[in-house]
Amino acid sequence: MFTGIVQGSFAISSLLNESGIARIGIVLPAALRDGLAIGASVAIDGVCLTVTEINDDLVRFDAIDQTLKVTTLGELVERSKVNIERSFKQGVEVGGHIVSGHIDDTAEIVKIADTDNNRTFTYKVSPSVAKYILDKGFIAVNGCSLTVARIDKQANTFDICYIPETLRVTTHGDKTVGSFVNIEVDRQTQAIVDTVERVLRDNPQMIKDILQG
Repeated sequence: MFTGIVQGSFAISSLLNESGIARIGIVLPAALRDGLAIGASVAIDGVCLTVTEINDDLVRFDAIDQTLKVTTLGELVERSKVNIERSFKQGVEVGGHIVSGHIDDTAEIVKIADTDNNRTFTYKVSPSVAKYILDKGFIAVNGCSLTVARIDKQANTFDICYIPETLRVTTHGDKTVGSFVNIEVDRQTQAIVDTVERVLRDNPQMIKDILQG
């Protein structure tokens, strides 16, 4: 589990693509390697990956073919920068929201608007994911816990407003129109929406009563 508070962005140092798997190497500072062990979970652009090797400051992760297909990790090349977060520790302040590291969709940046001291990104997602996105609700974008500024259900787009600090410490400041990012919806919102849909589907009379007032 993660909190969506990205601890920094770092370049891919090595990338070895083998049959059905990509072996990703990233040089991490001492602070992020402290207590890190083989088998630990680390979020890379919001994707939960397992540490497979630690060689001094170089940490390696394996991403299987399915992960590469359904996330942006399949687009990585050497020197690509990614957001990094170590897994959540019990008793530590949760500054964002609980994030699982399991990606629901990739979203395309369709618009970027700059205003005084902030930048607004508009993302387009699939309808199946848009239904879980709410105004002022939580969402994880490339591993960052963020608040939805606006959702357009008809266009399946949503806006996020970034402050300069977030743009500085994460990869979001490098993104352009046409870039894709990993999306994880808020699990509590997803559970509520799915429960309501199931109850209404299984109780058609309830829908009739609601419509009839």
